[in-house]
Amino acid sequence: MHHYYKSEAPEVVAIVQEFYQAKDQLSKGLAKLGEVFGGRIAPMRDITSHFAGGVKLSASRELDVHWCRPDEHGYRSLRQKAVPPKDITKEQRAAIRAEHERLCELWKAHCPARLDAHDYWNRLNINTGNLLLRGGIKFEHLGIAYFALGFEINKADHEEKVAAGKPTSGWINGAIEVLPSEYEAARLAKVGGAA
Repeated sequence: MHHYYKSEAPEVVAIVQEFYQAKDQLSKGLAKLGEVFGGRIAPMRDITSHFAGGVKLSASRELDVHWCRPDEHGYRSLRQKAVPPKDITKEQRAAIRAEHERLCELWKAHCPARLDAHDYWNRLNINTGNLLLRGGIKFEHLGIAYFALGFEINKADHEEKVAAGKPTSGWINGAIEVLPSEYEAARLAKVGGAA
């Protein structure tokens, strides 16, 4: 069951806007990284962050020296170490290792840093343990921050637990509970669907 909230508190709206600005910057960084390596970069996400995945490259076996085989979506990850073919000279092996080192340095130089989503939830005063167990979504629309959380936040309960030194789900400043229909109308308006 989800619980829906909104907040017009300027600092809350600013945090949610900053998160999406950081996501936009990450997307731009992934596009630039893709230009460097000649293929689209997979935008990846784990339970706490967003980051660069593999590169959409040819499935040619010639690339296997430096790149893992393509995954089911055609993306390849750069190997930790080059895998030179057998029966090549010492000089050829050294050249492959040097090229692999160049590729690794190029990746390091152009790969955008991970975006830690939990940093933003922490700034919103949300207990990320609850978030990991039950989930949460945030977005901003027309100067209002909206939240769908898999757990309830209650200001009085939060203040009581804080005073007693007990763990709390947290409290988003200025948050008020809204009907699912209000949340969904804002979400659809944000993404351009019919409300």
